Amino acid sequence: MLIHNIQSTIGNTPLIDLPIPITNGNHIFAKLEMFNPGGSIKDRLGEYMLQDADNRGLLTDQSTIIEPTAGNTGIGVALAAQARHLPVILVVPAKFSQEKQTLMQALGAKIINTPSDDGIRGAIAKAVELAQSIPDSFIPMQFNNPANPETYYRTLAPELIRDLDGRKVAAFVAGAGSGGTFAGIARFLKEQDPTTTTVVVEPEGSILNGGPAHAHRTEGIGVEFIPPFFKEVQADRTLTITDDDAFTQVRNLAADAGIFAGSSSGAALAASLKVAATLPAGSNIVTVFPDSSERYLSESIYDL
Repeated sequence: MLIHNIQSTIGNTPLIDLPIPITNGNHIFAKLEMFNPGGSIKDRLGEYMLQDADNRGLLTDQSTIIEPTAGNTGIGVALAAQARHLPVILVVPAKFSQEKQTLMQALGAKIINTPSDDGIRGAIAKAVELAQSIPDSFIPMQFNNPANPETYYRTLAPELIRDLDGRKVAAFVAGAGSGGTFAGIARFLKEQDPTTTTVVVEPEGSILNGGPAHAHRTEGIGVEFIPPFFKEVQADRTLTITDDDAFTQVRNLAADAGIFAGSSSGAALAASLKVAATLPAGSNIVTVFPDSSERYLSESIYDL
């Protein structure tokens, strides 16, 4: 297949029927988003948010894109901005993966680190501060941009239905960071079949299940505040997964299925296996693996 720009390869990622033991002969189908050109599900988001802003007249050829991010959205935004020849400033809490920050810089983005203890709220505050001093700047702001859930409603969710080829979805399981992936796909799947159970996944240290906020090793999911997108789509269940369980499944995916998946994928699989144990024989669970383990090797993702 001949292509003329790397952005044209975003989407249409593989869906795998995981070749692992699952309770009751159930099936877990995982969308492998590491096959996007920037290596994660957030390539879809970066492109969709900038195209939406362009369509609404919010960008000019002199615009500077500023975005607070834990990493993957930054890569997606930088990839989308590169195609539009626009400069990018990404505000990243210092604690997040160095590999992701290196990839952002390789795409031409300028990185500004904020203190780890300030979390994503600190990155948001810094991005807003920067925008006030930079003329013609634009913050996509994934955390409250309606284009975030719309990205997945319009792209990833229809791909799932297409690739499942008529199979009934008993449950949809996905992690929550900004909440857009879960909200967009859950809304689409509920429209297709209201009996589909939607399950949102968080690590210990996230607040969705009411526990206290604290640090966790699982990257890419976990929230310090309730995502505004959850006002429109309520999860049927929330599962809190320990770092140990998430990283166990990261190792299992590599050893048993040849899949190099990040820790948020490990958490999604751990939750999917819990859900599978509650469903009748022959049920289908759908989940999303957002990125690859390769961008977390410096954090010893495969160490016991």
